[in-house]
Amino acid sequence: MVLSRFDDYPIHQTPEPVAMPASSDKDVYERYWFNGYSTAGDLYFGVGTALYPHLGIRDCGLSLVVDGVQHAFHASCRAVGDPVDQVVGPFRLEILEPMRSCRIVLDDNETGVTCDLVFEGRTANVEEPRHSWGGAIRRTMDATRFTQLGRWSGWMEFEGQRIEFDPASTRGTKDRSWGLRPLAGGDSRGAPSPPAQNSLFFLWAPLNFDDLGFHYQLFEDSEGRPVASVGALMPTYDRLDDLPGIEDPATRPMRGHGHRLQFDEGSRLAHTADLWLDAVEDGRRHEVTLERLFTFRMKGIGYHHPEWGHGMWKGELAMAAESWTLADVDDHAFENQHCQHLVRATYREPDGGEKVGIGALEQLFFGPYRPYGFEGAIGRSG
Repeated sequence: MVLSRFDDYPIHQTPEPVAMPASSDKDVYERYWFNGYSTAGDLYFGVGTALYPHLGIRDCGLSLVVDGVQHAFHASCRAVGDPVDQVVGPFRLEILEPMRSCRIVLDDNETGVTCDLVFEGRTANVEEPRHSWGGAIRRTMDATRFTQLGRWSGWMEFEGQRIEFDPASTRGTKDRSWGLRPLAGGDSRGAPSPPAQNSLFFLWAPLNFDDLGFHYQLFEDSEGRPVASVGALMPTYDRLDDLPGIEDPATRPMRGHGHRLQFDEGSRLAHTADLWLDAVEDGRRHEVTLERLFTFRMKGIGYHHPEWGHGMWKGELAMAAESWTLADVDDHAFENQHCQHLVRATYREPDGGEKVGIGALEQLFFGPYRPYGFEGAIGRSG
């Protein structure tokens, strides 16, 4: 069945039904991604779910770091039914109010991992520019996304431990994206791309302060030249009804991204970051310093996971749970390169004032990167 309930609305972008992607590329995807963390800095969780229309697969992941251990739930199934019914076995994502609030439910299942969570925006949404990445042979990424900072309520259970989330002290991010993105398995056809075209330097820092949202995103090539970037300072709102709309006219766009990272000895893992942006309206500089509290591995929700990578066929319905101790993670393994650090953030205003908040610093560094002396796929010199 290709027709869906949305074909009754005047929203078509091609002559095909809404559920039929405009591209025939097998890497077409629709993804929802969230993170959440306590303002005390003692826990962090991530949630992701996606539809791959040309693969006939839906998958999801839920992962929590608490007390020095990362717990993870994975599930995958055949994609059937209406594309807006975002269900993977016991997992489901409900859009309560579009662009404002969502509910994530994981019902009782064989792994013992369950949750009932509600995300509400405390900022409006920021559209990020279209990301196109790849060389002359093949475009490996071509996607659009928007980001929203918010608060969480509800609960989660892992291994018999129940954690309650208070919206007054649990903040996070929603990241909604669609388009083309490299999926598990890759594509071995054709000539290999030159090494420089396979390089990726990516930083993403959505940060929550009491009265401010700070958004920083940057793609650079192997020489440190910007490929795509977005930055914004966003007003925050205490009540969902106070949000001014899908986007906020009071959001301040930024440009002129800069960074200075400090790394763990012998690795690419950042432990401290100074980031800065210049306001479009007046050119004044806005800076943040980020101090790592601990690291969340994105493989917990499928990114580069050797068994539960995005878009893998696992059967009609499959699920599993696992956990690992943060201290035992191999920082040099390929599957652990993509990560988010829970960070304490200090924001310095142009007039000298400071605010302290919390958020995430995501890093994904593959291939050579001259400014920091990175060589090879994941090695580091200097």
